[in-house]
Amino acid sequence: MAKKSGLDRYSAIIDRVFFAHFAPGRTEFEFTRDEFENIAERLAIKLPKNLGDVLYSFRYRKKLPDSIRATAGKGVEWVIEGAGRGRYRFRQAKINRIVPRDDLVTLKIPDATPEIINAYAQSDEQALLAKVRYNRLVDIFLGIAAYSLQNHLRTTVADIGQIEVDEIYAGIDRHGRQFVVPVQAKGGSDQRGAVQTQQDIACCQAKFPTLICRPVSAQFMSETRIALFELAVEDGELKVVEERHYRLVPAAEISPDDLRAYATRARP
Repeated sequence: MAKKSGLDRYSAIIDRVFFAHFAPGRTEFEFTRDEFENIAERLAIKLPKNLGDVLYSFRYRKKLPDSIRATAGKGVEWVIEGAGRGRYRFRQAKINRIVPRDDLVTLKIPDATPEIINAYAQSDEQALLAKVRYNRLVDIFLGIAAYSLQNHLRTTVADIGQIEVDEIYAGIDRHGRQFVVPVQAKGGSDQRGAVQTQQDIACCQAKFPTLICRPVSAQFMSETRIALFELAVEDGELKVVEERHYRLVPAAEISPDDLRAYATRARP
């Protein structure tokens, strides 16, 4: 059995997994990661050392092969969900992507990012998380006092399996309410879907059951411009609760006119 022409190694494996279970009319089905070894052997391709990266790539970064996407119904797409330890689920879900609005005002924020961080950040995601942290953007955006609790939390959630959250904040407001804020950073062409937010919420409910969960997504719009979204999931669909855009600038670039404009727009 040969792999389909034009498919890379990851795509060839996920394509074979999909069509081993798919039948016309099916909108969801489960599979296991253990299937990868046999498929790689049958396709005569080298098995990736990190099997989880195959799934991570298609869940968060890469598009599924055209052969898989062509089987989805109108207005829906195939997503891969965790279904327990070592188990996953292909499911058709409504197409929904969170991207920054073009018509939203951008607020200038004095850039507090240390120069050494700008010089040595190794990736868009790492740089984005650092800028959000050093400029207290979670605090500003949500209106709470927030503190970074852990970076790149990898954990296992019942009925989902292993997940990773880019950064988790703990926060408190003036009424004493306490919050847990899972933050996912999106750099480059990455886009966030409902599956990732559902996982973040499930993780927070399991690990921090007494705290109010407020999922946030951060995305670079340019090197100094950042979009933040507070998200929620309703009826399986990803919804934007709030969106704000911030530009990190030297303090001298924030003019009196800017400050007067912000004062006028401020909500009670």
